[in-house]
Amino acid sequence: MSRILALLFGWALLAVTAGCQASTTGSGTLEDSAVRPRIVATTSLIGDALSQVAGDRIELRVLLPARVDPHSFQSSPQDAAAVAEAQLVFINGFGLEEALQGTLESVADPARLVSISEGIEPRKIAAGEREPREAGTADPHVWLDPTNVMVWVENARAALTGLDPGGADHYAANAAAYRAELEELDAWIRSEVERIPAENRELVTDHDNLGYFAARYGFTVVGTVIPAYSTLAQPSAQEIAELEQTIARYEVPALFVGVAVNPVLSQRIAQDMGVDVVALYTDSLSGPGGPAATYLEMMRYTVGAMVEALTIP
Repeated sequence: MSRILALLFGWALLAVTAGCQASTTGSGTLEDSAVRPRIVATTSLIGDALSQVAGDRIELRVLLPARVDPHSFQSSPQDAAAVAEAQLVFINGFGLEEALQGTLESVADPARLVSISEGIEPRKIAAGEREPREAGTADPHVWLDPTNVMVWVENARAALTGLDPGGADHYAANAAAYRAELEELDAWIRSEVERIPAENRELVTDHDNLGYFAARYGFTVVGTVIPAYSTLAQPSAQEIAELEQTIARYEVPALFVGVAVNPVLSQRIAQDMGVDVVALYTDSLSGPGGPAATYLEMMRYTVGAMVEALTIP
């Protein structure tokens, strides 16, 4: 992990546990109804969680548009300006924002950076499981387990309350209500997964992003097109050949590809092996009006697509 991201994690812990001082605009303060905290979220998923907790009490800017791969996103000067002016900047952490390092460096006060994943135990690749390029690194895709999003909600509540104490009751009530919805989602996913025969709960994905989901709901990720947590990596010819052997050995019926990821290589492998390509929302929301406009809708869409692909009539 790069030095700047390591610093971000330490800074984010300070922001969550100690809170931070509210800034002012002219003579206004956060106690004035006309002044809303300026908040930046790096991804649409984090933005949705913040919206659930804060409602319209904050002025929220999300850096990554919907259906955009967070691993490869390139920020604009306007994004850097929004980050520099924000009173809190919420990041996922665990290396997800590597492409945003330069933009995040514009945050002069480290206490304004909040790692919303603080307190989640990351999955890590043990040495020998994969090429050394990722051994020991953390899997950033924590949101694909709803219990981790419950941690996000508490971290958001704590950080927003530290910035805006007058909204403490508002944030607490919203956080409790959303946590109940996440608990309901978790139970629903478990019931849907039961429809899939145990021997069919094997996944092949475009990159290694479903590990938390698999661990929570009893799946095994048997192969990935890109054998890495990041889509910025490239598979070798040998790795592709090994993946095709895995697909044949496990008789996997489908290859699951995130809508934010370039599907060309996955489609070629699927065509070679005679399996389906199933599009999932995993790393980004769909945007308003789409099938995954919120995190809850995203997870229901994704689980529904999985069940349909892996359930034999």
